[in-house]
Amino acid sequence: MDSDELEEIRQRKLEQLQNQGTTGGDEASGASGVPDEPIHVEGPDHFQSVVNDHDVVVVDFYADWCGPCKMMEPVMNSLAAETDAAVAKVDIDRLQQLAQQHGVRGVPTFKVYANGQQIEQFVGAQDRSAFERLIQQHSS
Repeated sequence: MDSDELEEIRQRKLEQLQNQGTTGGDEASGASGVPDEPIHVEGPDHFQSVVNDHDVVVVDFYADWCGPCKMMEPVMNSLAAETDAAVAKVDIDRLQQLAQQHGVRGVPTFKVYANGQQIEQFVGAQDRSAFERLIQQHSS
């Protein structure tokens, strides 16, 4: 898959996510209105809206070339599908400035937000239970 195909897929996904907000959601959203799949962040404004629009957000700053990031992908997918948290993924190679603004120096870096405020940060591969505990503590 080349970069043009990836960009086209990202654009379609962004349009789907934007349409969810105007159509009341679709099958990709759970009963709580939280997406059942990770949200691929497209830029700083999109990042801010994801953090502000959901009670609890786990942000995964990752890179395609990163082994531990790939190892964490199934964990992030299952958190999105099985918890009340939104999972946002930030490609540090595509969004270098956003990663810099958030002080990302190594990947994977995870930030957990509750009600728009950062409550936790992890660097490196983590056990799913660390995320579940925070999500449970801060879910409404």
